[in-house]
Amino acid sequence: MTRILLFLLLCSTSRAASIQRIWLTIQREEPTHLTVNWETAQPADSEVSYGTSASLGSKVAKAEEVTLHHIEIPISEKDATYHYQVRSGTETSEVCTFKSMPSQELRIAVVGDWGFAQPDLAALIKDDPHVLMTAGDNVSSLHQQGREGTRAFSALIDSQPKVFSSTIFMPILGNHDREIRSRGPKPPPEAVYDVDATAYREFFALPGNEWNWTLSFPDFSARIVALDLEHIQDMGTTWQTGHPFDAASAQLAWYRQQMEPSHTGHTITLQNERNATMRSQLKGEWGRLFQQGTAVITGFGYFAERAMVDGFPYYNTALKGNGDKYPDPKSSFFASEHSYILLTFKPRSPMKIEIKKLTGEEMDAQSYPAK
Repeated sequence: MTRILLFLLLCSTSRAASIQRIWLTIQREEPTHLTVNWETAQPADSEVSYGTSASLGSKVAKAEEVTLHHIEIPISEKDATYHYQVRSGTETSEVCTFKSMPSQELRIAVVGDWGFAQPDLAALIKDDPHVLMTAGDNVSSLHQQGREGTRAFSALIDSQPKVFSSTIFMPILGNHDREIRSRGPKPPPEAVYDVDATAYREFFALPGNEWNWTLSFPDFSARIVALDLEHIQDMGTTWQTGHPFDAASAQLAWYRQQMEPSHTGHTITLQNERNATMRSQLKGEWGRLFQQGTAVITGFGYFAERAMVDGFPYYNTALKGNGDKYPDPKSSFFASEHSYILLTFKPRSPMKIEIKKLTGEEMDAQSYPAK
């Protein structure tokens, strides 16, 4: 824990007043490169110096002057600690660090409903994940005064600056991540949600369409597939949140391509709709495709859950775990607890999925063999 705190403390940007926040993502379908993202108060150029020691050594730069910066760097070394520093104009950050991809054990943490929680992530950090992912609703809205548009996501980064500057972050969409107006009691004349997720896609550098994406870890025969599914009952109204999911939709066609034929190894699907609702759609076609993988994780409700359907696991997780309860009819484990999910992969081994309290206590643990 001391080592973790020491390298996180290196990431203070107090000397660089115009460099306001830094976060890390991946925008390719394999983690061969990492994208360093940051914001500046004024338009400026972008440069990242990086290496596997504090002396750095390599550099990537863009001359275009912007306030939202995305620079991609290669991360070919395994089991290494990378050091990096960003520069815009005359301002530089301190030297920060992040873990490269591992060779023996890959740990991915998944959280949900961050927009409605103020989590203490000390236990999650102690689990030392290589990647932090979400199951949607990363912010509460895009129309709160002072947090309109991308500023809502800036506030998210500011809530845990040391985590985001040292851990790869891969979010997925929930309805609140594109809520540009208050929802109200009935559908208004104008759209409440930005279906295209413009602010989200501008802020985060993610693979593919960004509103849906795939990230593969070949060394562990593991894939994460992210969908845009939430509030599906509002499709076709001014409350419509996400992209269509019907039989003729591009999203279904894309997901079918990801899941058919069935891949060897592990495939985890991330989404934001209630699992029991979604798997019955299109006469069970969505459920059939889900079950071509290994598990589905959602952040639909404020609780922790594992449901089993014909031996296939569906999970729910939320950093805020004390809200309304919507148990799955097939629920095998359920708890009203602030929680996160930890996925652990090892080469040629079963995958482990743990549901953990924010205090770090394990509530449920299961192992799943590779397909």
